[in-house]
Amino acid sequence: MAKKGNRIQVIMECTEHKDSGKPGTSRYVTTKNKKNTTERLELKKYNSILKKVTVHKEIK
Repeated sequence: MAKKGNRIQVIMECTEHKDSGKPGTSRYVTTKNKKNTTERLELKKYNSILKKVTVHKEIK
């Protein structure tokens, strides 16, 4: 049986969407290992509202 406890769910939110002035939000849910990755994640993901790939940062 696998161990549990180190892998947590995190929410990623687009950084460019707030500046665009368009309604809605672009968010993704993913997991990370909190033991290996202690700092906040930054990933490039597709924003369907802006229709381009943007940087998404982990939010609390």
